[in-house]
This record gives sequence, C-alpha cells and structure tokens, in this order.
Amino acid sequence: MKVRIIGSGTSTGVPQIGCTCAVCTSADPKDNRLRASAIVETDDARILIDCGPDFREQVLHLPYERIDGVLITHEHYDHVGGLDDLRPFCRFGSVPIYAEEYVAKALRLRMPYCFVDHRYPGVPDIPLQEIEPGQRFSINQTGALPLRVMHGRLPILGYRIGKLGYITDMLTMPEESFEQLAGIDVLIMNALRIAPHPTHQSLEEALAVAQRIQAKKTYFIHMSHDMGLHAEVERELPDDIHLAYDGLEIHL
Repeated sequence: MKVRIIGSGTSTGVPQIGCTCAVCTSADPKDNRLRASAIVETDDARILIDCGPDFREQVLHLPYERIDGVLITHEHYDHVGGLDDLRPFCRFGSVPIYAEEYVAKALRLRMPYCFVDHRYPGVPDIPLQEIEPGQRFSINQTGALPLRVMHGRLPILGYRIGKLGYITDMLTMPEESFEQLAGIDVLIMNALRIAPHPTHQSLEEALAVAQRIQAKKTYFIHMSHDMGLHAEVERELPDDIHLAYDGLEIHL
C-alpha cells in the first residue's frame, strides 16, 4: 500500500490569505499546506480520502489514473468542495462517493445537479453510497472500516484501510474507535496547532492519542500556520512521529 498526502493543511490553507507570519512567508515548501486530502493505492484500488477545494491543483501534476472511490470524512467545505472536479476521472467510469447518511443528504442539497435521476452530459458520475461507522465495506477487493470520531460535538468519520488509520478534524474519539485502530502500522491524524482548540486536537492532544494507539509511524495533518515552521516542530517530535507535508509518500 502507498499513501500520498496531497494536502496537509487546515480549512484556510497555508499560507493563509493576508497573513505575513513566519510560516506563511516561509520559503520551505513543507510549510505550504493545501487543504487536507490523501490518495491511498492498494493492489487493486486507488482511493481518495476527502476532496476539498484544492483538489484540481493537487492532482494536476499527478498521473491521470482511475479513482475507484472517494471516502468522505464529513461535509465541511474544505473536505468536499472539489467534488465537481472529479468529472475528468469519470471517463474511466463511475467514481462512487462513500459518506454517512447525514453527509450524503447535505451533498445532495449542496450539489443537486450531481445526483439527479435524469442526468445530462457534463455532470460528474459520482453516485453516493451511504455507509455507517463500524460497518466494513469494500472498494474492489480493498476493505475499509469507517470509525466514529468527534469534531467537537459533530460526529464524523475516520477510516481504517488494512494497517492504515486516517483521521482528520478530530477532537475526541470513543473507546470503540481506539479498539478498531489496534495494530495499525501507520496513523495519519490531525494536529491543528500548538494551543488548544474547541473542535480540533492540539499538538499535545494529538501526541497523547498517538502514544495510546502505538502505530509504528504517525504523521500529523490538517495543520494551520499556528503549528509553526515544519523544520522547527519536526526536530522536537519523537522519532516515530512526524509532521506530514504535501507530496509526502508513505509506503506500508
């Protein structure tokens, strides 16, 4: 399995518009963070996790290949704003979108032209498939397990695919989800900034969760400019924990 981080940033991206802080003006490309998203490649499937407003930019320089499915964590714009840009990939066939019921309803309201019964040319072929936390499903022969995490008070989804765990926008996690992540090799998880936040994990909180899950490697994503400079923070982290960056490839 290979995971490519195509976006490691929070909802505003980094640099943040109008900001002149050291991170937003950094010349280090690892401090440029598009909205959080990843591509997972297994033996028989190419899976996109979230499809935010930077999706077109994120994939322009990548090989043009089929996407077998899109796993949606939640309905916020920075995670679904690029769904219409899946149109070119529909030349390979349908690109199913997997989301829980309330998110599917929100997408139908936000983008009704994509999900009408009477289709017309130019509409992306992205059928919605409703899923539930704790219920496994397959994309081709690749199994995926959606698991519950809490984005403040909003219930959203993380995913386990084989030995990979992917979690974004989390503040807390129920005990059952910790159990579902037992034995993973790689954990990709959100850490917004140094200071606490009402709906996202801080760096300290993320480190505590990583310590409990005990993956062989952990990579933090969904970072704002308030996380600090990549090079400086990376030096302070444990050997098995890293800040992710756009373009990072992780091999399992």
